[in-house]
Amino acid sequence: MTRSGRKLLSLAAATIMIVAAGCSSDSTESEEPSPSSPPPTADSELSPGQVSGVDVPDGRIDYAVGQLDGIAQELMESSNIPGMAVAVVHDGEVVYSEGFGVREVGTDESVDGDTVFQLASLSKPVGSTVVASQVEAGVVDWSTPVSSELPWFALSDPWVTSNVTVGDFYAHRSGLPSHAGDLLEDLGYDRRQVLERLREIPLDPFRSTYHYTNFGVTAAAEAVAQASGKDWETLSQDALYGPLGMTSTSSRFSDYIDRENRAVPHVLADGEYEAKYQREPDAQTPAGGVSSSANDMAAWMTMLTEEGVYDGTQIVDADALVPAVTAQIVSSPSPTPDTRAGFYGYGFNVSANAAGRTTVSHSGAFALGAGTNFLWIPSLDVAIIALTNAAPIGLAETLTAEFADLVQFGEVREDWRTLYQGAFASMSDPEGELVDATAPENPTPARPLPSYAGVYQNEFWGPATVEEAGGALMLSLGPDATSFELTHWDGDTFTFVPTGENAPDGSISQATFSGDTVTLEFFDKNGMGRFTK
Repeated sequence: MTRSGRKLLSLAAATIMIVAAGCSSDSTESEEPSPSSPPPTADSELSPGQVSGVDVPDGRIDYAVGQLDGIAQELMESSNIPGMAVAVVHDGEVVYSEGFGVREVGTDESVDGDTVFQLASLSKPVGSTVVASQVEAGVVDWSTPVSSELPWFALSDPWVTSNVTVGDFYAHRSGLPSHAGDLLEDLGYDRRQVLERLREIPLDPFRSTYHYTNFGVTAAAEAVAQASGKDWETLSQDALYGPLGMTSTSSRFSDYIDRENRAVPHVLADGEYEAKYQREPDAQTPAGGVSSSANDMAAWMTMLTEEGVYDGTQIVDADALVPAVTAQIVSSPSPTPDTRAGFYGYGFNVSANAAGRTTVSHSGAFALGAGTNFLWIPSLDVAIIALTNAAPIGLAETLTAEFADLVQFGEVREDWRTLYQGAFASMSDPEGELVDATAPENPTPARPLPSYAGVYQNEFWGPATVEEAGGALMLSLGPDATSFELTHWDGDTFTFVPTGENAPDGSISQATFSGDTVTLEFFDKNGMGRFTK
């Protein structure tokens, strides 16, 4: 999922564990009508690995669909988010598609099934199906080394560079630390520039550690695009969006902006939602840059649930899809012997739920104003998607989880609203050791400001320029010369306010000078924040 911030690793793990484990709750919905026919007995014909611990009677899915209007309206009212769209597919048919609220606060432009939302990290499973189409076509395989198609691409370990595959990156098992490269994007580096700088980052153990990375997925997608002879955006259109009739879907930000029926992102400011920011994710579009509607995504979900077939046409080969939607790495280890683990496939979360059924899912989250989730229960041939135009608070996940409970148990058994609200709350926590700290009453004076000025070099971040201007120090970074004012704190330590997708409101960071170096706390999470004059 995306913020695309660094807190998303823990958030993704927490979300997986919530889905896999849940907690006890007395929360219920209204009584389910008695089914018109006895429970199915098809499970008796299944292999032990497919049998569920809970039977689902005929009529149960229809009953759950019938509750969605009420659930969505209640969630909208309790959260005050501006807009949401929801769609459900079952047995190869779209059985529900509705919009709620407005595209932008202060307008009467209603959300409907064709309203286009930014998907954020829900782009990953969409992109994974694009890759699967190329596996079917023989263009690449999940085991294709990325460097075989991108000879300029490298990681810090030469052996890993030669062996890391498309599948490794889509499973987040390359060894890159979580969200590697995201802050480079915030500073204005483009896709190629970010990918080239990944070679500077120290790696964790290859194929045995799970770290969620947007630019790892992007590197894999770029390799697939190179092998196809097209850019990723065109390949996605030709291989998936076009064949599925997804006329409102694109991997180009400019197309999203040009849509008339477009959901505008919102953030919560002083208790009210505002259309304050616009996330532009082209640098990592395979991982977070798709925009789509509930109706278009329903076509995509139909293709998934029908083993790659849509409207009688095989869009993606089922055998090429299976590795993507099945477990490839443990993403959330069980904390105790009596809890279920979470897994990740190639671009999809995979887990076993309380009913004993495998679920396939993914969320998307932009702190600047998007929250999305889809959930598929393959054994029941049912999938649901929820798209919102507000900074993520777990609402999309709550809706799909409550629907899944109704489908499997006939009632909402867990307090998903509290669980997801708690899981997402940390996304808005400010960054920095000095958050809420009190400035020294008698700080050690700084040296003369001109002595700090100069250009400080760093192979990963690029040069940091420090200049005196009007009696203050200014720091600039990145190709767009993103500027930060340095405020004296104590001695050779100054503070600055970081900005961008990965810097929640209230964040404060330190710039600590020592001789000919300066260490920038916000950019030092992997020990790479030291710049030398």
